[in-house]
Amino acid sequence: MADRPPRVVAELGRPETAEETAARKAENSRLYRQRKTLMNLVYALVATLGVVLVMVLVVPRSDTPIERDVDVAGTAEQAQAGMAGDLAAPELPDGWRANAAEIRRSEADGVTAWYVGYLTPGDEYIGMYQAEAANQTWVAGLLARTLATGTVAIDGVEWTVYDNRDSDEDVGNARYALTTESGGTTFVLLGSATPEEFATLATAITPTIQAQ
Repeated sequence: MADRPPRVVAELGRPETAEETAARKAENSRLYRQRKTLMNLVYALVATLGVVLVMVLVVPRSDTPIERDVDVAGTAEQAQAGMAGDLAAPELPDGWRANAAEIRRSEADGVTAWYVGYLTPGDEYIGMYQAEAANQTWVAGLLARTLATGTVAIDGVEWTVYDNRDSDEDVGNARYALTTESGGTTFVLLGSATPEEFATLATAITPTIQAQ
């Protein structure tokens, strides 16, 4: 049987040389391997996403926000050694939660304070600070350097009021605040709660204030 004549390549208008045939086959092989690698990457990505999806579906979830409920009294007892006066650890009505309780030190002002962060029944925030030998710079910093707007007597204690709820300024947590001093100890309450909720907390710490 006669040998088949070399195939004419349309792009060339003539038969391929041996070198061109080898180059074409090598290029086809390279492109095949490239496509194969890309497909393997796609398959691996799909498999990984599938595993993640299964984990998301299997792990139980809750729509309830995770909130810490700190033992304020226990933490205050442990922290008491570093403070002279009794630390406030008030008993509050049902619905109040503490999400932080710790000693905080301001390096800039040299003031050490007992801090407790409270969430009220209305899910608003009140931060309570109790500091010995506090200075006005430290207090002003907590209150975003806002000015006092009045005074109020709560359970026999005179408090200075900082009401910034209608202010357009960025006052951080100092939307509303109360401050008082007793025996060289400064108490600062600040946050976003209502004046009534502030009064509840202020009343609860009255024994600590009067004991200073």
